[in-house]
Amino acid sequence: MSAEKKALIAMSGGVDSSVAASLMIDAGYECMGITMKLYAGEDVEIKCEKSCCSIDDVNDARNVAASLNMPYYVMNFKDQFEEKVIKKFADTYINGGTPNPCIDCNRYLKFDKLMDKTKELGYDYVVTGHYARIEYDENKKRYILKKGLDETKDQSYVLYNLTQEQLAHTKFPLGDYRKTRIREIAECKGFINARKHDSQDICFVPDGDYATFIEKFCGKKFEEGNFVDKEGHVLGCHKGIIRYTIGQRKGLGVTAKEPLYVCGKDIEKNEVILGSNEDVFGKELYAEDMNWISVEKPEEPLRCKVRIRYKQKEDWATVYPESEGKVRIEFEKPQRGITKGQAVVLYDEDIVLGGGIIMTDVIR
Repeated sequence: MSAEKKALIAMSGGVDSSVAASLMIDAGYECMGITMKLYAGEDVEIKCEKSCCSIDDVNDARNVAASLNMPYYVMNFKDQFEEKVIKKFADTYINGGTPNPCIDCNRYLKFDKLMDKTKELGYDYVVTGHYARIEYDENKKRYILKKGLDETKDQSYVLYNLTQEQLAHTKFPLGDYRKTRIREIAECKGFINARKHDSQDICFVPDGDYATFIEKFCGKKFEEGNFVDKEGHVLGCHKGIIRYTIGQRKGLGVTAKEPLYVCGKDIEKNEVILGSNEDVFGKELYAEDMNWISVEKPEEPLRCKVRIRYKQKEDWATVYPESEGKVRIEFEKPQRGITKGQAVVLYDEDIVLGGGIIMTDVIR
């Protein structure tokens, strides 16, 4: 490899991005560490000591960079993050969906704004600690995105939006490793974060109370309304439509002979629709904003495996191309919790074919 190759490492302060930096240096790249300052908890009076915005995380990243003799900087992307991620997060909930802000952060910040910064600085690659793999297919003359070797940590689902140009200038050095090995490497290197716990929360909602966050962000209170069954009969009163997600059972406060689950929302009527567990399953969905990675946009029906949630296993389905880049997907087995606003990602074994955003809830 040419010694001039330069890599900009996106460092969160966690063990994964730290080891990614180390692996790139060991491979002969000239590296620079960057922490993206995305959000400050005081903006909405929410503390974020345990999120990726904390001072501790920045200090951990800086400590690792110093131990690797690598230049390190913190760059402010707060305005872009608020517009592209936080605002979209709130809007999706307000319009009845359930967003995945990690996907939008990857799409608009790490592999858009940070990629622009990489080129501006004269670097060749953006490097992250994601568990996924990138390969070039000589036959197809295109880059393909694949699952990480460690299926328990695979993050290909949240990366489906990557373009061919972005794949060509991105490195995922952890893709061929298991998490246990990554921690071993970190310990051998003496990294301060070798045993640091993985972040599980949305970085800008570290306490998990997304509804209160949205109300503070939007400056409005969401009114109470009715719980109804599928026939429209009133079953009780909800505390604001943004507080409920498809498949939810706990916290409804409705007494019934059989367990009730959220299976839909009517935004215009401010109603949350409840049903049985069976009502939370569906075999069909529509998706939009499709991005095809490893294949050209299909003109004919495509049978493949499909995943509708980050930690859910994919299942067999047939994808039918529709107009305006949309698709209709029919599953061979009913799927639990098809949810508007979530990503649907298509796979051929460990290869990501593409993905998009679900348009309708299971209730349809």
